Amino acid sequence: HSMLIFNSLIFFTQMDDINVLHHRCLLNLRRRVRDIGDGRPAQERYMRLQKDGDTLSYQGNSEEVGCYVAGRPLSKGNCYFEVTIVDTGVRGTIAVGLVPKFYRLDHQPGWLPYSVAYHADNGKLYNGNPVGQQFGPKCARGDRIGCGIHSENIEAGITTVFFTKNGKEVGSVEVPVSAEGLFPAVGMHSMGEEVKVDLQAEWFLEEDDSMMMVDSHEDDWGRLYDVRVSGTLLEYVGKGKSIMDVGLAQARQPLTTRCHYYEVEIVDAGEKCYIALGLARRFISDSSSLVDDGKIFHGSGVGDAFGPRCFKGDIMGCGIMFPRDYILEGEGDTDDWDRLDVRPGHARVQNVLYLNDEEEEEEEEDGEEAGEQEQEGRKVTVFFTRNGKLMGRREMVVPPGGLYPTVGMLSSGEKVKVDLHPLSG
Repeated sequence: HSMLIFNSLIFFTQMDDINVLHHRCLLNLRRRVRDIGDGRPAQERYMRLQKDGDTLSYQGNSEEVGCYVAGRPLSKGNCYFEVTIVDTGVRGTIAVGLVPKFYRLDHQPGWLPYSVAYHADNGKLYNGNPVGQQFGPKCARGDRIGCGIHSENIEAGITTVFFTKNGKEVGSVEVPVSAEGLFPAVGMHSMGEEVKVDLQAEWFLEEDDSMMMVDSHEDDWGRLYDVRVSGTLLEYVGKGKSIMDVGLAQARQPLTTRCHYYEVEIVDAGEKCYIALGLARRFISDSSSLVDDGKIFHGSGVGDAFGPRCFKGDIMGCGIMFPRDYILEGEGDTDDWDRLDVRPGHARVQNVLYLNDEEEEEEEEDGEEAGEQEQEGRKVTVFFTRNGKLMGRREMVVPPGGLYPTVGMLSSGEKVKVDLHPLSG
């Protein structure tokens, strides 16, 4: 074998024309091997979309679908991809899924046979049919939609496709698959829509994921209605059709002189940002709360102008300024008051338990005049903050049992993070 190679080398060095031809053949062969192997991706296809690196943006007239199909199908070695919504545009009609190799680019993924997709605008799953079925939550700007295959069984012609939102599995479905496989696809259908595609994304199914959710903070809440708890995150899961669909979360413990303040960060404003926070007697009634339109509601369905509206990213706070001699039943001695003068958390909210010396003196005088009056039933000052700044305050009577942190939501997609102890360290 070595002699044959030696002879061939001598032969071609003596014949330049044949040497050039041989060199070109080798280059072509290398290109073909590289295209077939794990090197440069095969030819991707897209229509009515602009592609800039890993970013896709809709370039149609909102009357026709734009679609992108990756150059390679998902496989055991690369079984998952993710799409991050940069902008929902006019309607947010963004679809993420899997399609056959030569899928029609004027249709959303999932509309035609042998394709499946999760649609961001309505949370529906389209499985080879232009009529979708309810599948998961809607998705908005900043959300990551993932799609992958749990297993490959090409010979059987069926595979299990799963979808994720922000790293958590939404659900799965069995779909038919051809021998060529299923290719990552993204569809868009309105002006301004833009996404980033990560075809090399990784997602690992945690076998002990359910065990990791033991510390879900559900014990912090005494009542939950149409609100789902995941750690410190509260998510509205109600219908959001009328005032009767209000989602409510009420803390298990009332505010006390030791824990007199809590905060709510708007993670997702949802469709209408109908988010409220405040204080209420146990099981919700006679409450004082601040809501989406910056009004304050004090035991009434009619609000008064109070402060600015709040949006995604804003951190709203609510607390009580107690009189110095105020002791709640079962709260114990007041020797620990100095412990409240701690540095605030991320919101940098000042400890406004006492705003100034004059107010302290007035409150002490009121306490002396009250004399033997019972602690519960006395007036306290409820205050609200926005991004660490005091917005205003109102006086109210503390009902028997105290005032409980209470959060309300009323439109689809609303999510908030709640810190019931922001001044604890």
